[in-house]
Parts: sequence; structure tokens; C-alpha cells
Amino acid sequence: MSRVQLALNVDNLEEAVAFYSKLFNTEPAKLKEGYANFAVADPALKLVLIENPGQGGTLNHLGVEVESSDSVHAEIARLAGEGLFTDEEIGTTCCFATQDKVWVTGPAGEKWEVYTVLADSETFGASPRSSAGEDTKRQVCCGGATSA
Repeated sequence: MSRVQLALNVDNLEEAVAFYSKLFNTEPAKLKEGYANFAVADPALKLVLIENPGQGGTLNHLGVEVESSDSVHAEIARLAGEGLFTDEEIGTTCCFATQDKVWVTGPAGEKWEVYTVLADSETFGASPRSSAGEDTKRQVCCGGATSA
């Protein structure tokens, strides 16, 4: 089964989880520090919430979750055949999961990913470090960085 993904920035994760749990009548499928995702059955939706204080209510990225790596690779070939620039990430860790994915950018700069989840991960993704070894930003592995 494929389903559309909507990833939103939220100011307060706890508040957003409470709201979307009620709205879609389901609890999060995954809940980690600063991150939650819902596998909503009806309508078929993967809702991702990424805590980014000060950016709440804005779009983080869009996506399509597919069933397999074969489906991701088929989309890479199809999108390239359509003349769209693709950015492939195979075996990457993002949003507390190991994934195969491909990114394309829409006409207004919106980020779209086609991805499959290979396994769960205990880490969100890579965090850039300062020269002193401190995290300087929380890397939004889904297409950008935000201040921590």
C-alpha cells in the first residue's frame, strides 16, 4: 500500500500529538523526542510532526511512502525519465528509521520524497557539530536544518 505523507513543523510536540490523536482517532505509531508519526488508516496518510519551535504550522516536506526498495528504484528511473532532477538517499537514517528514498523539488521549492522504511532506528539522523563538538543545529534529515 502506498500513502501520502505530510510532514509538519510544530511548536509544541505534546500539544500537537494530543490534537492529531483526536482529529484522526489514532495514537502515534512512533513517538520520540521532538518527533512523532501517525499511520492513519482513513484517510490513508502518514502524518509526521517535527518539533521546530517558532516554525509551527509550516510545511516541513511532503512524501509518498511505498512498500519496497524496488518501488523507490522504479520511481528514481521514472522521475529521471521525466527529466526531473532526483537526489537519492539509499540506506540513510532519517526520522528514526533507516530508509531508501529519492527527493524531487516542486516548482515552488517544496520538497517531495518517495521512500520506504527498511528498519527502525534510535537516532533521528545526522546532527552537524561545531568545532567544539557540540550539536549546532538539529538536522532535519527531510530536506533542511533548523536551529536547535
